[in-house]
Amino acid sequence: MRQPSVMSRRLTAALAVSLLAVGAAACGPQDSKADKGGGSGAAGTPKKGGTLTVLNSTPQEDFDPARLYTSGGGNVPSLVFRTLTTRNREDGAAGAKVVPDLATDLGTPSKNATVWTYHLKDGLKYEDGTKITSADIKYGIERSFAAELSGGAPYLRDWLIGGADYEGPYKDKKGLDSIGTPDEKTIVFHLNKSEGEFPYLATQTQTTPVPKAKDTGTKYEEHPVSSGPYKVVKNEGDGERLVLERNTYWSAATDEERKAYPDTIDVRSGLDSAVINQRLSASRGADAAAVTTDTNLGPAELAKVSGDKDLAARVGTGHFGYTNYLAFNPKVKPFDNPKVRQAVAYAIDRSSVVNAAGGSSLAEPATTFLPDQKSFGYTAYDHFPAGKTGNAAKARQLLKEAGYPKGLTVTLTHSNAKNFSTSPEIATAVQEALKKAGITVKLQGLEDTDYSDTIYNVKKEPGFFLSAWGADWPSGGPFFAPIFDGRQIVKNGYNFNSAQLNDSSVNKEIDEINQLTDLKAAAQRWGALDKKVGEQALTVPLFHPVYKRLYGSAVKNVVISDWTGVLDISQAAVK
Repeated sequence: MRQPSVMSRRLTAALAVSLLAVGAAACGPQDSKADKGGGSGAAGTPKKGGTLTVLNSTPQEDFDPARLYTSGGGNVPSLVFRTLTTRNREDGAAGAKVVPDLATDLGTPSKNATVWTYHLKDGLKYEDGTKITSADIKYGIERSFAAELSGGAPYLRDWLIGGADYEGPYKDKKGLDSIGTPDEKTIVFHLNKSEGEFPYLATQTQTTPVPKAKDTGTKYEEHPVSSGPYKVVKNEGDGERLVLERNTYWSAATDEERKAYPDTIDVRSGLDSAVINQRLSASRGADAAAVTTDTNLGPAELAKVSGDKDLAARVGTGHFGYTNYLAFNPKVKPFDNPKVRQAVAYAIDRSSVVNAAGGSSLAEPATTFLPDQKSFGYTAYDHFPAGKTGNAAKARQLLKEAGYPKGLTVTLTHSNAKNFSTSPEIATAVQEALKKAGITVKLQGLEDTDYSDTIYNVKKEPGFFLSAWGADWPSGGPFFAPIFDGRQIVKNGYNFNSAQLNDSSVNKEIDEINQLTDLKAAAQRWGALDKKVGEQALTVPLFHPVYKRLYGSAVKNVVISDWTGVLDISQAAVK
């Protein structure tokens, strides 16, 4: 998942839930129960009833399962859209696991993981009481290929046989032969390559069932047919106001994940982040039963909250699989010289970078590309140990060996967005650290759109820039491959392999890991590959963000998983 500024829709998911919901919106809170040990976020046993208000800055646009790009199905979307599999709705590392949703299990793979078979649970119904069938899931996936419903995750187009050329059911009524439905409870996927992580992909909203007779094309988002515990009764301002009420045909007996305590979910977006935090802090009236899925506490706000015992007890802490890093384009001098890249890595002062990102409460230093989370296959390494404040002496030595005994001057490209991620504050911290090593850094700040269009364009890509990457799901595959798989280099579109690395041994290892259906074994291999590629200093990991978010005083049963890093509203109660 690219950084939030690049995503037109996501998130819901990380930073998203962020990115996507922006969201998407997923690495392990020390204590995700609002910074206190165990129990629910507020005292008392959660009960059904009441209205949960969601205060967000980013509207829930394109509320159509075909168009959403979320991590684990998103936060608000997963209240309406059930999928073949979903994320485990538990705190911390346990929440980074994938579990069945509409399906009875995580799927049955063929020997080489190119064919995946799923069976649906009994008793699944839409909001109108009609039966959910495998044909509905097939149709829901097929409509996501239509140009007018684009924007969702690209994996099915890449993985399904014939997917690259399919244009959706509005133009090709025959459908995709690579999705079979031998009976109304069985669906079979035929892939063009081995993909052991298909159960993770099946959490994406594109596997949401859509009844063909109720499909209204681009207007479907106004009233999508619910398969989850809530149905849409109001969608105003292109997702700025969503009101969800109970779907009486949803059965908890078929859904072990969603608690669905509130009677109503009222989502109000387009709000200023400072206003959101003020309202949650005051917690008056309806705001006492309010949460946010996309608004973090800033450094100044966090300092104020930390000094108030009652407010501090209402701060949820979470981690999402996300890495902020320095990126190099080795095709641009002097970064074609590995020793120059290594010198930069040694010179970095991660303490100052963390401070620029809001301090240790909002950012954790990183020396590995993969996030510090078991599900990703995290393997500790630090090939260019800079300590807490940088190793300027080692950096100068390497520059001398590279032919720059008097130092050198480089340009660092960054975004002008105030995001504490790729923004001027981070760039300035890098500039000051490298100066001590004899590297003069000129800063080139670009407005958000220009920044994205520049750093993700092979023809325009600068030699040195700030970047970030987030997880489509908590695993090494979608995190590592887009950045280092040479076959994913895009020359006429958005390219994320900034180093343009095309190493046959790396590509081969990626293919071999993708064949593994043992996700724990695969994770270990991803970690080992990260360590191997890290030796080339193609990126300099800087930090992983930490999410600190307020919730209302009446909110109970706070659950924050390592998949999303934010409060899961499917678990929250207000009574």
